[in-house]
Amino acid sequence: MNSLPSPAPHPSHEASKRERRKEARPGELLDAALELFVEKGYAATKVDEVAARAGVSKGTLFLYFPSKEDLFKEVVRQNIGRHFPEWDLEIDQYPHGTGELLRYAYQLWWERIGATPASGITKLMLGESNNFPDIVEFYRTEVVDPGQKLIRRILQRGVDRGEFRVTDMDCAIHIVLAPLIFMTMWRHSSACMPDLERITPERFIAAQVDNILCGLCVQGAQAPAPAMPGAPKIKG
Repeated sequence: MNSLPSPAPHPSHEASKRERRKEARPGELLDAALELFVEKGYAATKVDEVAARAGVSKGTLFLYFPSKEDLFKEVVRQNIGRHFPEWDLEIDQYPHGTGELLRYAYQLWWERIGATPASGITKLMLGESNNFPDIVEFYRTEVVDPGQKLIRRILQRGVDRGEFRVTDMDCAIHIVLAPLIFMTMWRHSSACMPDLERITPERFIAAQVDNILCGLCVQGAQAPAPAMPGAPKIKG
């Protein structure tokens, strides 16, 4: 006995599916763009390649992002820039000492940026910034300045609470930042730190924070907090 044919999809269901697909396209384009920017760099990445990897036409890409520069900027916003308001709120609500807050901030950065493909954006900027001044200005406004302000807030919190002794705030900010930049290079270049089995990102973060806190903490005010477990391991 022949089985009955399946009923044709209702037109409203098909329209709804197409609408959901349309809403997903910007995210799919941004994911494809991030992969290619990290793999090939900004200059070498072509919008045709991004569209092909996302499974759409170049014309569809331009409906959402008028240029490669606009596409790159949105990649930065969605993968890095959008985190800063969340982190500001976390600082405001953090209930423990500032040494623990600094350690937590390192772990949070690694989980949300460093251990993800988004960390490749920093490497890209370091390698190509001299050729694209408009992109550099955008990145400074969207990432560098908010990042430095965030670290300044953490350090100033420690000073205000009598936990930290900071003799040069501007330099102290860069001392905190330097290990993050190193870890970005580490993730995307095996030449920087080839022995990944022996020195894990978790161990490196713990050692760096311990060293920084030994220099910052007022004697007797706060001992360095123990290392926080659970951060993702580095992936090549």
